[in-house]
Amino acid sequence: MISIQFNRVSSNKLYIQIYDQILSEIQSGTFEIGDKLPTERELCAQFGVSRAPIRQALSALEMKGYIYSRQGEGVYVKSTIAQDEAVTDESFINSVSPEDIVEARMNIEPLIASMAAQRATADEIQLLRETIKQMESETAGGHYVPETDERLHMEIARASHNDLFIQFMTVITQAMKQQEMWRFIRDRTVTRPDYRDTNFSEHKEIIDAIENKQADTASKLMKQHMQNLFNRYWKD
Repeated sequence: MISIQFNRVSSNKLYIQIYDQILSEIQSGTFEIGDKLPTERELCAQFGVSRAPIRQALSALEMKGYIYSRQGEGVYVKSTIAQDEAVTDESFINSVSPEDIVEARMNIEPLIASMAAQRATADEIQLLRETIKQMESETAGGHYVPETDERLHMEIARASHNDLFIQFMTVITQAMKQQEMWRFIRDRTVTRPDYRDTNFSEHKEIIDAIENKQADTASKLMKQHMQNLFNRYWKD
């Protein structure tokens, strides 16, 4: 194992600072092609951060083609130059971070679900039923379709009958579409069979609570769904 001492980072966009330091060591030759990077635990200790920004930085490096991961073995250097020039540094440095997206959703969507349970009309309930049925069919067919997921959350927002909530969710949805690393991580998690099935089950329970006018339950289930989303993206 190569011994390298990274510098601790400040609180502003942690994963970008971590990304830059690791990339610098790769491009300077400290890590050569085929070398194994320190473990996530070791990187957490050296940078003085939690696992989330470490995983974001490693995901960004992998997305650019600098490193690759082997399940259960670790992360290895693949190249000293970017393999995917279509993914620019600016695209994830200047955009909203995936962690910001999850944090925003964790705080606002439980409240939106609660209001939807109190205010949803019969037509809106029917629309939610149709969308969750479509998600069920897609899941049974072995597919995760992000557009269906996004549509369901927007329909919940509209059922809240609060224009600001709808605007918030529109902004969040746009941020998810524009953030390339968000899509990269999403495609490595919720597309897995175990996560895909769990993702559908969680959505189904939320829609059932909204349909049954159970505001507290809808809020609780949405909060747990968001926490599970965070866990799936950054911890597993």
